[in-house]
Amino acid sequence: MALKIMPHGRLQEWVAEEKGFFTAEGLDYSFIITGDYGLISVRRDEAGEIKTGAFETFGAGRSGADVSCACHWATNAAAREGSGQLVTTAYSVAPCAIVVPPESPVRRPEDLAGVPIGVGYHSGSHFAALQALEPVLTPDELTLTFQGPPNERLDALLERQVPAAVTWGVPLYIAQAFGFRTVVDSTFMIGFLVTGREATKADVEKYLAALKRAQMEIDLHPELYKHYHLRTVPEKYREQVDVRAFGTGERIVFLPYPREVFTQTQEWTEAHRLFDAVSAQAGYDEAALT
Repeated sequence: MALKIMPHGRLQEWVAEEKGFFTAEGLDYSFIITGDYGLISVRRDEAGEIKTGAFETFGAGRSGADVSCACHWATNAAAREGSGQLVTTAYSVAPCAIVVPPESPVRRPEDLAGVPIGVGYHSGSHFAALQALEPVLTPDELTLTFQGPPNERLDALLERQVPAAVTWGVPLYIAQAFGFRTVVDSTFMIGFLVTGREATKADVEKYLAALKRAQMEIDLHPELYKHYHLRTVPEKYREQVDVRAFGTGERIVFLPYPREVFTQTQEWTEAHRLFDAVSAQAGYDEAALT
């Protein structure tokens, strides 16, 4: 059975396909490309916020994908609650920042006190904002507004519907192309989660082996592959930005996601009361892909 892969708005899957790395590893695969980074439809509540995010997509089945990615806080929690199995042999790091329009008076992290910051609910931008700002702002000074997945949030930012927002990957590069300024870096870790019941560990290992070869290609010759960013740039912005000016985006790290990191992440999310408590939660051995 083909491994159904949901790309994550990055270069590695496309490079692996172009260079034939998946096939060379003996992987039968297909791509699942739906919605805005896995979110198919978004609805705003009466307050104008979107209270669903990456974490909820795992419980909803990720559009039938066998393997996909989200921030490590969400994949950690989803694995603990039985929505999938956590890949513990690799993770990735996404360039991310809290940005403001060029005309904004905000210059330093402290200036964000009381300023609504657009983030995605239960997603990397949500947790990254907390992690980046808690050393400088008190909880009552930090104001988050849930503005949906990355591209929806990018629209809200560029249209000045929010005075600041957390952006990562291609949306961050787009915001920078329009002159938006970084107030604080909030780069964060992303995890892989296997949600397909028919997916095997052997197939996931082949998938990662192909991505590892793709990562080396990107590291060596980034200029050859940046054109793939256009697949992630919303059509409305494609004529206004030049992907050659973009960075290489998310970088896959082929190091373990160990038990102690799993536990520390769990303790952090619980201390911040970010997820509803459940009666049973899997430990590292049960949550990890075996």
